[in-house]
Amino acid sequence: MVGGGQGAFIGDVHRMAARLDGMIELVCGAFSSNPRKSKASGKALFLDPKRVYKDYREMMLKESQLDKNHRMDFVSIVTPNHVHFEPAQLALESGFHVVCDKPVTFSYEQSIELKKLAKKNKKLFAITHNYTGYPMIKEAKAMIAHGELGNIRRAIVEYPQGWLSTRLESSGQKQASWRTDPKKSGKAGCMGDIGTHAENLLEYVTGHQIKKMCADLNTFVRGRALDDDGAILLELDNKVKGILFATQIAVGEENNIRLRVYGTKGSLDWSHEDPNSLLVRWLDKPKEIRRTGVGQQYLTTQHAIRVPAGHPEGFIEAFANVYKNFALSLNDIHQGNKPNPVHLDFPTIADGVRGMRFIDKVIESNKSKTKWTKF
Repeated sequence: MVGGGQGAFIGDVHRMAARLDGMIELVCGAFSSNPRKSKASGKALFLDPKRVYKDYREMMLKESQLDKNHRMDFVSIVTPNHVHFEPAQLALESGFHVVCDKPVTFSYEQSIELKKLAKKNKKLFAITHNYTGYPMIKEAKAMIAHGELGNIRRAIVEYPQGWLSTRLESSGQKQASWRTDPKKSGKAGCMGDIGTHAENLLEYVTGHQIKKMCADLNTFVRGRALDDDGAILLELDNKVKGILFATQIAVGEENNIRLRVYGTKGSLDWSHEDPNSLLVRWLDKPKEIRRTGVGQQYLTTQHAIRVPAGHPEGFIEAFANVYKNFALSLNDIHQGNKPNPVHLDFPTIADGVRGMRFIDKVIESNKSKTKWTKF
């Protein structure tokens, strides 16, 4: 692991998710840019002190010199956006597979470079767009792919949060500080942080890709350098129309990403506040509520479910499904086989590239006088 030391939020989430299915073991890390903090973090995780490194450069070098049966198999990068590219680059060049938090890089150009490196070195590269891991999201994707909703006409994805309703970054709060800093977060704030989640979820479930957009970004909190709110009109392939709304100043909202998809035969509605339910409305019959693990019709999602119906699965489990499928794909490769297509159901570097292009085009559209911008 690179990053995720003491006091970090997302590092703990990655570690819990990675070990949930017993397929992945944390064996080494460079957990902080501060060598002393990295050592202390490794000690708290009961790691071999010899494999707790002062920085990721030392880790890549020394791990690559170990016997193949003892070196790390892949690296998980859980740092702020501006510290994604170099450790990922070094990992790929050193012969390691990569899991990286989103957005994948600081700039679109860097994401293209990582995509080329991953292909050249024949390495797996996963992006932790964890909302794709929910069983009912996978059920929704399968229903659309099988044509159950007919032709898709419109999709609406929204991601409201309220935690940045005030200038929290001025208090020294770590998460707020780097996420609102252009030098660390990149050119977008809210749209880079959670807008990319919404974009990825929309394209993953519908199977359609964004072709044009008309964006309106806002910075409501005085003194903030990046956007904290925005709405985008979208045109996807096959003439599908879309709306994407993301905000971090919606007072009282927690983390309720929601997706609605409307077809010629039916529609879907999924909300993060009730992730085990999928509301399905039909043109010519009563609406239904599909539940995680209930009924034989859920064969498409069984791979993503761990517990019997009625036992709630949530954020960590969905996150773990990204790691689970990544581990299974990596094991297929270790066995000398091509990864099972079922195991390849996780966001890849290609999704990371689209996320970075999404950020660029949102900024471009927001600044444009003509507004509508080709993706």
